[in-house]
Amino acid sequence: MHTTLISAATLAQHLTDPNWIILDCRHDLLMPNAGREGFAIGHIQNAQFASIDDDLSGPKAALDGVFKGRHPLPDRATFIETLRNWGINDDTQVVAYDAHGGMYAARLWWMLRWIGHQAVAVLDGGMAAWQAEGLPLVTPTVGRARGHITERPTLTSTVSVADVVENLASGRRQVIDARAHDRFRGENETIDPVGGHIPGAKNRFFKDNLQPDGRFKPGAQLKQEFSHLFTNPANAIMQCGSGVTACHNLLALELAGMHGAALYPGSWSEWCSDKSRPVATGA
Repeated sequence: MHTTLISAATLAQHLTDPNWIILDCRHDLLMPNAGREGFAIGHIQNAQFASIDDDLSGPKAALDGVFKGRHPLPDRATFIETLRNWGINDDTQVVAYDAHGGMYAARLWWMLRWIGHQAVAVLDGGMAAWQAEGLPLVTPTVGRARGHITERPTLTSTVSVADVVENLASGRRQVIDARAHDRFRGENETIDPVGGHIPGAKNRFFKDNLQPDGRFKPGAQLKQEFSHLFTNPANAIMQCGSGVTACHNLLALELAGMHGAALYPGSWSEWCSDKSRPVATGA
């Protein structure tokens, strides 16, 4: 069972394994169709496309019309149906990849753990690592027989916006923001309507988890780096712009052996939508 990362060489040995499902999570926040178009041009053999917007997110507004962020989690039952339509069973090994160092694939990794599925891994280095091995991309698409995955006890934890508001006063938990340093400071904000960060948050840009070749740093190095931000991961909250790249930090923490941090799914996009919530700027 692969539960964090998998190498291109190992994945290449299982392309036709009937109990392995490969999902292409490529995306572009500013060009929503780019991932699907890239998939049509070429993808790993037997991969299926997983849309960040359509498959890995739910409605942006709750039933009462309150904005929940740009990529809120879908209803669990809806997500289970999506997984079954991809052919995933309780014992399926799932592999997620993208072309962005795991930026989007980590979201699917976290979500499968969210519904209790442990056998999910991210292709370390993504498409760049695959092609560096001289492995081919294909254009034909495949369909799989409907799966029967069931929800099991979650392997993750989440917090709500109310929890984060409460934490402003208590300070019991450390919020970690995965966005780029300039966006954290409130500069060059082009995605959300307000620049800045949650007061008290610290910045850990998700790309700092990677080596120059796009693969993840070793677990020991990640542990050393994250230990400068907090001492107890069970008291840490991971967030980003919309709950996507925060999952990259959660994957890095898992590699580091630092278990128990929570995801704030709404993240900055939800936080800044209410003018009554405070905003900090600068480092």
